[in-house]
Amino acid sequence: MSFERYLENYADLIVNFALALKPGDKLAINFNADCLPLVRLVTRKAYQNGVLDVFPTLNDETMVLDRYLYAPEEAFEHFPPYRVEFMEKMFQEHYHRLSLVADNPELLKSVDPARIAKWQKTAGQASKPLMAYTMQNKVKWCVAGVASPGWAKAVFPDLPEEKAVAKLWENIFKATRADQPDPLAAWQKHDASLKAHKAFMNAMHFDYLHYEGPGTDLKVHLVKDHIWEGGAALSADGESFMPNIPTEEIFSMPDADRVDGTLRATMPLSVRGQIVDKFHFTFKDGKVVDFDAEVGKQILADLLDMDEGAKHLGEAALVPANSPISNTGILFKNTLFDENASCHFALGAAYSENMQGSTERSEEENRKLGMNNSLIHVDFMVGGREVTVTGVKADGTRIVLLKDGDWQI
Repeated sequence: MSFERYLENYADLIVNFALALKPGDKLAINFNADCLPLVRLVTRKAYQNGVLDVFPTLNDETMVLDRYLYAPEEAFEHFPPYRVEFMEKMFQEHYHRLSLVADNPELLKSVDPARIAKWQKTAGQASKPLMAYTMQNKVKWCVAGVASPGWAKAVFPDLPEEKAVAKLWENIFKATRADQPDPLAAWQKHDASLKAHKAFMNAMHFDYLHYEGPGTDLKVHLVKDHIWEGGAALSADGESFMPNIPTEEIFSMPDADRVDGTLRATMPLSVRGQIVDKFHFTFKDGKVVDFDAEVGKQILADLLDMDEGAKHLGEAALVPANSPISNTGILFKNTLFDENASCHFALGAAYSENMQGSTERSEEENRKLGMNNSLIHVDFMVGGREVTVTGVKADGTRIVLLKDGDWQI
């Protein structure tokens, strides 16, 4: 099949499967200029499905970089309230959300990390009310990837730009199953597999997960009424949607106060347009009490200093190393893809869907039960073929879940 056919398949998956758009729906799309061909296809198909409005928001990497390099310091200390009010109004009017990521993972490598940290904290505090709409699935939402020159050259630095972009697209289509003869059928089969693993984990009611591997010996207790999720999610209105294209994970909620041991990341982390690599954490009573990184230590320090919740875990995800993304052997330098090649955790906010009754309680009540709260939610990868994950029940029964990169259940 041609590139155009694959791109058409990809747009079909986003509109008809991931977001399952129907007559009367409304859609907001965040993207940069490299995403325009896909955005146009998605927009056309959305209107063909009876969507009432598609609202596009274009971001430009050059303008983002120039702001960090040349704007006065006070520009990073104030987030215009009307931006939050506008976005919240769209959520209240039930605009579903599509975020297309094509970011150059090294865009901000020349920027002072303190500037980035200051703006992330300012923006995070101002836009905190918006997080609930996606973290609690009040609307349908999806994050999908688009190849761009900056991203492609970061992944394939030895290739000419045009060939690097083509190769990145080839691997995006593979990872998202857009290259399959019947992508929708392939996704339905995949979703059923994720649901089977999710059902097993929910039936087991594990007390904690034990991670063991080179540099890693970590016990992660789960909140008492935890729920494993993965694959298609349900919105607050009971509508099915796929939050990430691609996805290979099932995930649940760690108890923010009961994580102990050492943990070594197995992949670099691209965060805020900068790279953190060869890093590790030590946890005690749920909190990061020690850390180091050979690359990007200050970036990691700024991330942990965002707020108290940034020092605790909000998500634990299980991913087999034998997956379409992992099997490419490519480090995508993009969390959407790399997190689906490896087991991972997230520092920061937890998803309400991962604990029974969480939406009926206050933030303070949920926190007492172990649900983490933060301005951030940043995934980092910890799995691989050398890492074994064991589920441990309250009575001490141990069941190996992942070994040598493969499911054992």
